[in-house]
Amino acid sequence: MIPIQAALFWAYATGATLAVSAARQLQWWQRSVHEEGVRTRSRAANPYLTLTVLFAAVLQVPTGLFMLWQNPSWATMQVAHDAHGVWAGFVFLDAGGTVVAAVLGFLVAQALVLVGAGYWAYLQSVGGHFLLCAVLVHGWDGTGYRRLLTTAPRELRAWPRDSVVNHVLHFVTSGTFLALLVLGAAVIGTLLVMEIGWLMEGWELPGADEDRKVPRIVAVAVAAAGVYGLPCVGALAASALVRLTGWPLGLALFAVLAGAALLARRSPVRFLYGLVGVPHRHWRAGAEFDRGPATAARPE
Repeated sequence: MIPIQAALFWAYATGATLAVSAARQLQWWQRSVHEEGVRTRSRAANPYLTLTVLFAAVLQVPTGLFMLWQNPSWATMQVAHDAHGVWAGFVFLDAGGTVVAAVLGFLVAQALVLVGAGYWAYLQSVGGHFLLCAVLVHGWDGTGYRRLLTTAPRELRAWPRDSVVNHVLHFVTSGTFLALLVLGAAVIGTLLVMEIGWLMEGWELPGADEDRKVPRIVAVAVAAAGVYGLPCVGALAASALVRLTGWPLGLALFAVLAGAALLARRSPVRFLYGLVGVPHRHWRAGAEFDRGPATAARPE
């Protein structure tokens, strides 16, 4: 559904985001596996990983291939003029790589969640979405947004001769944009239902109210801003710094700013992350909640 140069970043970020959304359930699943044995419950093939694989294989891959077939120049960010300019093996690797990247993002974030490093699992999502937005906003040559808002190479070459407004109007009235709206409603709508639903489900588990500091609707808004809004703002800032100072200095300045915002112990991002209530304990540390008086039985 998005240009293939950014597809793997999006897939990785999606897998990581889904794992963070189901962080509580994954910890409960791990405790269940540990107590009952791997023969009854697999550590890898849990339902959340399975649904992540299905999302990538059934929605992300087909919609991406459809956009590539419908408009190869847009789907390749104007690198290929038509389908003949796209190597078939690259399409195969891109389709398979999308599923692999989603699984990898999920497993990395899951591993971090299980050992109590939920914030670092969240940063997997931030990093993947940042790279996605950076490709679309800046690209490899500073023309990422131009390539995104044009549907043919000739329009990209003609960009300086027309206003940005006219280019945007031409894009939003094109068949490519209409296809994006239809496919985006299905893909992004399903993704949001999964993420919000898994967050809500996790908050029903024992100990959830101990970590969540704000009402659920506020927590969902904070989570969405942190997962989607923050990386896009970061990509815009990085692009601006690179344009103003060049690649080496711009990236160095951005790395300092990003480190202060994300890694500092008292950073605003850490504070907002703490409001959502993603578990910050090792999976073994929550065993007492499963046996607590608040829940007579575990969720099915």
